[in-house]
Amino acid sequence: MDTAVVILNWNGRKWLEQFMPQVVAHSSADARLIVADNGSTDDSIAWLRAHHPGVEVIALAENLGFAGGYNAALEQLQAKYFVLLNSDVEVTPGWVHRLRALLESQPNMAACQPKMLSHRQRQHFEHAGAAGGYIDRNGYPFCRGRIFETTETDEGQYNDARDVFWATGACLAIRAEAFRAVGGFDAKLFAHMEEIDLCWNLRRRGWRIGYTPAVAVYHVGGGALGYGQPRKTFLNFRNSLAVLTKHLRSRWIAARIIHRMVLDVFAAFKFLLEGHAAHAWQVGRAHRQYLRWLPGLLRQRKHLQRLERGADLTGLYHRSIAYDRYILGWRKFSQLDQRAFDQGLRRSR
Repeated sequence: MDTAVVILNWNGRKWLEQFMPQVVAHSSADARLIVADNGSTDDSIAWLRAHHPGVEVIALAENLGFAGGYNAALEQLQAKYFVLLNSDVEVTPGWVHRLRALLESQPNMAACQPKMLSHRQRQHFEHAGAAGGYIDRNGYPFCRGRIFETTETDEGQYNDARDVFWATGACLAIRAEAFRAVGGFDAKLFAHMEEIDLCWNLRRRGWRIGYTPAVAVYHVGGGALGYGQPRKTFLNFRNSLAVLTKHLRSRWIAARIIHRMVLDVFAAFKFLLEGHAAHAWQVGRAHRQYLRWLPGLLRQRKHLQRLERGADLTGLYHRSIAYDRYILGWRKFSQLDQRAFDQGLRRSR
């Protein structure tokens, strides 16, 4: 078997109980199955060993986050393809085979994702990935099928395989050689935006990122860190600024970062007006940590510029997605200005 399906677990016994039977049933013929445990304090690993002894376990001594946990686990594995899978995802028959087949048919594609649907509302796209990810000029991520909090109903409108800017870490098939060539995830990000950072890094090295509707999986979302938790707000705002600083191509990078931070201040006021003072505080906390990181991020930026080779940045949106969503009222990907995407939207052959 040249494929390793790796589930990162942190105190997730209830998700393993609910979803591991489908993973075993629909994956064991196509891949090695590994659970990398991120220093859990519950009995999830004891339960796994008792009920699914054929699943390999990598026990990490502490919680290294999504980024550090996967780095540490994948470093110990030999495979041609890694498939990273959240513990709160319901997979479907043939999912591993079809993801691997897309990568095998596209030699210059580093990674790909399936169609991500909501486990709770099965006809709706799920927030984390939907039908492939994009990013705007201010570093705000969005997806085909999801713009900010708005998710679309799946009516087959995104049933085309194509290149995207980033693929979700909730279900990500990636070539091991590509993952290792760019040094894996940036561990300091801990969680959130780390897959966008990874994909942007891969794109800068000339690799492609893909989406296929031939596979659909169902994601609960917020399994380890709920969508409404203030810590999630902190990680998203801090990491978004860090990723933008590392990667955005602009001679006016300082002005772009200041502009983004001003937009974040408006977001903090919106939190306050909605009665979410804890989230507003986390935006300020994210900015403070980002400023402490800034010298190191600028060094990373210079290093990445030296390594860049044949970058194809298809999917970078040269407009403000916040303006389009909240001022113009555009709620669907199809309403966006398609001319504003860098190099158009290339379809995978």
